[in-house]
Amino acid sequence: MSIVPEDPDLEMQWNRWLKRKNPAAREFLIVHYSPLVKFVAGRVGAGLPSSVDSGDLVGSGVFGLIDAIERFELDRGVKFETFAVPRIRGAIYDGLRQLDWVPRSVRSRARQVERAIAEIEHKEGRGPTDEELAAHLHITEVDLAKWLKSIASTTIGPLDRAIAAGAEPPAPDSAMSGSPTAVLEDKELSMIMRGEIKKLPEREKLVLSLYYDEGLTLSEIGDVLGVTESRVSQIHTKSVLHLRARMSAAGVA
Repeated sequence: MSIVPEDPDLEMQWNRWLKRKNPAAREFLIVHYSPLVKFVAGRVGAGLPSSVDSGDLVGSGVFGLIDAIERFELDRGVKFETFAVPRIRGAIYDGLRQLDWVPRSVRSRARQVERAIAEIEHKEGRGPTDEELAAHLHITEVDLAKWLKSIASTTIGPLDRAIAAGAEPPAPDSAMSGSPTAVLEDKELSMIMRGEIKKLPEREKLVLSLYYDEGLTLSEIGDVLGVTESRVSQIHTKSVLHLRARMSAAGVA
C-alpha cells in the first residue's frame, strides 16, 4: 500500500521508518510534517489570549506529531494527516494545561460562576437563566456576558480537558494520576460525565453535542440556533461550567 504515490521520496522515507525503524527516516518525517504542527497550533492559538506564546504551542504539538509517527500503521486505512491532527491538538492542550496559562482572575471568575450555577440548581431544581445567574453574582447581565467571554478561552479542546481547565493546577511534584484530566480519562467516570450532560438544559446540551460530537464550529452552531457566534460562545462556556458543577456534585474532579 502506498502512502503518497505522488511523492516517491516521502514514500521511501515512510517505508524506511515503518519497515526498519530507521532514525534518519523518523527525523525526515518530523521535519516534513512540521508545517502541520504550525497549522494546528495556529488554529488553537486563535482562541487564546495574546499572552500565550505560539512557540510553546508548536513545541507541545511536536510531541503529538512524534507520537503519531511512531503509532501510525498503513492498515489503518486513513491518511497520516488525518491520523496525526487529533494527536497534535491533544498534545497542545496538554501543554497548555502544564503551562497554567489561565490567568488567576479568570479562573476565579470561572469558579464563582460554577458555584453560582450549582447553588441555583440546588435551590430551584433546574439550571439558572442568565438573569438569575447575574443576580446571584450581583452583576449585570452585560457583565455576565463579559465574564463568560473571558472564561471562554479556558473551555477549549476535548470536553474532558475543557472541564479540567478551570481547576487549580497540580503542584509540580504531584502525581499526574491525580490530576482532573487524568481522572476524567477513566472510562467509568467518562460515563458519569455523559450521564450528567443528559441532565443539562436542552440548549446547553445541544450546543455541547453539536460542538464536541458533530464537530461544528461556533459560527455553524449559531446558524443552526439562529443566534450570533458570540452568543453561542457564551452558551458553550456556561454549558461547560454547568457540567463542571454537576461533575463536582457527583464527586468527580
